[in-house]
Amino acid sequence: MRPVDLETLRRAGRISATALAHGKVMIKPGARLEDIARACEQVILDMGGKPAFPAQLSRNHIAAHYCSAPGDVTEVKPNDIIKLDLGTQVDGYVTDNATTVDLRDGENSLLVAASRMALDNAISVMGPGVSLTEVGRVIESTVKELGFNPVYNLTGHGVARYVIHCAPAVPNYPDPKAARLRANMTIACEPFVCDGRGQITEQGTPEVFMLRREIRPKDNVAADIVAAVAVTEGLPFARRQLISGLRDARRVNEAIEILDKKGLIHLFPPLCEREGVRVAQSEHTIFISEDGAEVITRLKES
Repeated sequence: MRPVDLETLRRAGRISATALAHGKVMIKPGARLEDIARACEQVILDMGGKPAFPAQLSRNHIAAHYCSAPGDVTEVKPNDIIKLDLGTQVDGYVTDNATTVDLRDGENSLLVAASRMALDNAISVMGPGVSLTEVGRVIESTVKELGFNPVYNLTGHGVARYVIHCAPAVPNYPDPKAARLRANMTIACEPFVCDGRGQITEQGTPEVFMLRREIRPKDNVAADIVAAVAVTEGLPFARRQLISGLRDARRVNEAIEILDKKGLIHLFPPLCEREGVRVAQSEHTIFISEDGAEVITRLKES
């Protein structure tokens, strides 16, 4: 495992945390999801970073991966529970964080508290040599003690240079097959908590994509799209980002379809529990040092 440039990772973490805090206060009834996402991405750019993936706001039973389509008119509703998930890369060093705003139950939301407590309790036991089975046990027990279920088929994940998802998986339950944490490892821990069964499925149209490595499509339209997303340096991108740059929705949609049929692109559709279920998420990026765990995406109090 290559040594981590910890100062660069910390800088990416500060940017992610600042953008997340900026977006959180924008989550109010009547606000457009796309406007919030774009504002968060602009904060990242203004601070000298790049989005590690498109900012996403997932409502109610949608646990993750809802990214606004171009011109999305979806607004925050008074009783929504909104997950805001975003990340930053600086010189390839990736950080990922998320928070939840419960507009129905407000600051007293037990569901949001369960997710936050599960994350804090999980971080408290992390360190080199610690089994992620134990981390998952802490998450599940915290959540169940408060009367909810973790989402069992969503996990946290490792992050690496120019890589948003890699080993190890960070489960939200005591998976006996889970790996152990090692020094110099960076992970994203993200307890998803719900008042349903805790099982998600892919539903809806994907708006987030990622090219497979080292592709050179022969089709001219697809090749143009590949060139246009080179700025993401192999990290995920959104349809709305392509259309903003190329000003040709038909061309973008055609290229995505071609790349998908040829197996040259990963698609990330929304991940959903059953309609009516409410889902909360909390997430931090954590660096595992020789003697403990450092939360990279936590803003220091002034």
